[in-house]
Amino acid sequence: MTKTRLEAFSDGVMAVLITIMVLELKAPHGADLEALRPLLPTFLVYVLSFINLGIYWNNHHHMLQVTRRISGGVLWPNLHLLFWLSLIPFTTNWMGENEFAAVPTALYGVVLLCSAIAWWILQHCIVAVEGPQSALADALGSDRKAKASLAMYVAAIPLAFVRPWIADALYVAVALVWLVPDRRMESRLNHRANAV
Repeated sequence: MTKTRLEAFSDGVMAVLITIMVLELKAPHGADLEALRPLLPTFLVYVLSFINLGIYWNNHHHMLQVTRRISGGVLWPNLHLLFWLSLIPFTTNWMGENEFAAVPTALYGVVLLCSAIAWWILQHCIVAVEGPQSALADALGSDRKAKASLAMYVAAIPLAFVRPWIADALYVAVALVWLVPDRRMESRLNHRANAV
C-alpha cells in the first residue's frame, strides 16, 4: 500500500485543526492594546498548541519519508493519532478561556499524553510492517526522547491540580524538546539520498 494517501489525509486534517484553533481567537471589542489583555491566556495556549500540531505534522512527514511501505493495519493507528490531535482545539480553547484553571489544564495534558501514546503506537505499527531492520526502527533506537516526554506528561496531569503553572511549564518543555525536527529521521533520509 502506498503512503501517499495516508500522508495527504493527515496533512489535511492537521491543517483543518490549525484553522479551527485560529477561528477560536476572537477579536477584542476595544481598539487599544489594553483590549488585548484578556485574550493573552487564550493566545498563549494557542501558540503552544500551534507548535505542538506543527511538531506532529513535521515529524509525521519525516517519519513517512523514511517509511517505504505501509499496510492497512497502519491506517487505524494513524486515525487514532488524528483523533487525539483533533481534541487539541477544544482543550486549547477551554484552557485559555479559563486562564489555565486546574481541570482544563489537566485535560489538555491528557490529550497531549494520549496523542503521544498514539504516535508511539503508529511508529511501532509501521516498524512491524517494515521490519526491525528498517530505517525507521534504526532511527527510533531506544527512543529516550519519547519516553521522557511521556513521563513529563504523566507528571504534569496531577500537578495541574496542585500548581497549574508547573504543568504548563512541563507542556512547554516537551514542546521545546521536539521543536527541532527529529535528527534521527533526518540522518536516515540523508543516508538514503547518499546511497542513491
